[in-house]
Amino acid sequence: MLGSLPVRVLDDRYRAEALAILDADPVSNVFVSSRVHSAGLDPQRLGAQMWGYMRDGHLTSLCYSGANLVPVAATSDALRAFAERARAQGRRCSSIVGAADAVSELWELLAPYWGPPRVIRHSQPVMATSTVPPVAADERVRQVRMDEFDIVYPACVAMFTEEVGVSPISGDGGVLYRARVAELIRAGRAYARIEDGRVMFKAEVGAVTPYACQVQGVWVPPDLRGHGLSVHGMAALVEKALSSIAPTVSLYVNDFNTRARAAYRRVGFSEVDTFMSVLF
Repeated sequence: MLGSLPVRVLDDRYRAEALAILDADPVSNVFVSSRVHSAGLDPQRLGAQMWGYMRDGHLTSLCYSGANLVPVAATSDALRAFAERARAQGRRCSSIVGAADAVSELWELLAPYWGPPRVIRHSQPVMATSTVPPVAADERVRQVRMDEFDIVYPACVAMFTEEVGVSPISGDGGVLYRARVAELIRAGRAYARIEDGRVMFKAEVGAVTPYACQVQGVWVPPDLRGHGLSVHGMAALVEKALSSIAPTVSLYVNDFNTRARAAYRRVGFSEVDTFMSVLF
């Protein structure tokens, strides 16, 4: 019976088809694609379900259903089908995020059942670069060591709280968030400038595929902002990421954060897409 439905929970039999859809837009889909590249589609290994929308026996659209609900290459028909499945199981995600048009349409279908959200970010430019930055890199930005976890972790909490509006240590006391920060440090994907035990700049590369990576958690202490630390720190991170992680570096940012957008443009980023986020 499941095989006759337009939406099904995918497993590794669909890995090649799913990756073909994801990697057709490697920058915008890097978050979901990175998980499929590393874990496949088995829900236990993926830590989420991947819903697939079928048309004429072929996989045409995807929706990642985990801590985030993320539609991918989703047509209106697919979005209606994904919304029906999401309504049936109830809200399990903390956000809906992805291409603005798709998220807007999906949220319109879910809002009567899932609302109200904590906040909606209607326009979040996706920015990317594949070239060496035109500005000088901060040579003091380097990979974070595990013995520096206790220095960097409070900066990560401060960034998350400022950006998302809630603390990552609420609920489980920060167990999952501590594990994620530690995972990125061990993987060599956490970068910072640390002086006298203080973080001056930090950022992480959170998602990685063979084609692109996504920067997250960019942060400078409030009292040090406006002095170019983020520009030159990001230049250093981009140089390192292009040389050792992926051929394109991406991120997304709130449209109202004009200072950050200007800083990223100085580093060589340009806008390639627009996301929307619904946060619960």
